[in-house]
Amino acid sequence: MALQDFRVLGRTGVKVSPLTLGTMNFGARGKTTHEDGIRVIHRALDAGINVVDTADTYSHGESEEIVGKALKGRRDDVILASKFHNAVDDNPQHRGNSRRWITDAVEGSLRRLGTDHLDLYQVHRPESQTEIGETVAALDDLVRAGKIRYYGTSVFSPAELVEAQWVADARNLQRSSSEQVPYSLLIRGIERETLPIARKYGLGVITYGPLAAGWLTGKYRIGAPQPESYRAELIKGRFDIDAPSNAEKLAAADALAALAEELGISLIQLSLAFVLSHPDVTSAIVGPRTVEHLDTYLDVVDVPLSADVLDKIDEIVPPGTVFAERDTGKIPEALARPELRRRPVA
Repeated sequence: MALQDFRVLGRTGVKVSPLTLGTMNFGARGKTTHEDGIRVIHRALDAGINVVDTADTYSHGESEEIVGKALKGRRDDVILASKFHNAVDDNPQHRGNSRRWITDAVEGSLRRLGTDHLDLYQVHRPESQTEIGETVAALDDLVRAGKIRYYGTSVFSPAELVEAQWVADARNLQRSSSEQVPYSLLIRGIERETLPIARKYGLGVITYGPLAAGWLTGKYRIGAPQPESYRAELIKGRFDIDAPSNAEKLAAADALAALAEELGISLIQLSLAFVLSHPDVTSAIVGPRTVEHLDTYLDVVDVPLSADVLDKIDEIVPPGTVFAERDTGKIPEALARPELRRRPVA
């Protein structure tokens, strides 16, 4: 398999490369310059990656600006994806899944990206305050207006995925075409229901986090010192190797690193090859900060995994395993908000 061995995104007929370039680390969040980001994008396109994924919230729009600069003269050759939902500034009106915000948000993304349309516009997260029909109808309008070609969702629960499909059918609206969701050797929860539902409804699946936010770089080993990570500053405790809550994950990461050594490949290669081996995965997002980081990913598509190796992986991390709720991309409101689980005291 090579980067030019395109896969079809769901039922759209759009052919995409097995790797997608993610741009979350471009700009202030990843502490990179515009020139750094442009170099990475050009290297990815030259290597055969044809999907670039960004979002209005990444570095408060700066990532989209960098992508727009990099794609000048090359826009027609790229499947360009962006997302809305998360806050882009301190104004509470500038976020969410309402028709009002979607209509404004897409214009901001198009302006920053320097294009007149998006190939894929994704709902970055579900939102209970907005009826799903309002979101779907607003996105359907954008398709009809030519501002987006397709729309998708990200980190929707199985029930939310089905509801979005049902609402679209019931109201004769454009269906969602894809789901973006975390998936890796250490985060396998989507194997339970999300991937079977995607198969049933013909959704393309774009995964992210193949290295489990750094846990699968080979640095997280039993007895090794605490790896340095800028992500540790963003989410306290998630990367602490001494935390009891991370003990099982650390043991699994160590065993997977040992398996990679036994196979004579890097843990990064094993991790990406595992994600791409799933028949329901369309494309896996990689999010390099530098050209050197990107180059470590580009050879992965040439690493096939035998059934025996996949069986060994299943023994280390059984199918459907999730070590921490936060790793799934969001904590459900029913778990995050105590008032939803407790009757008020008289």
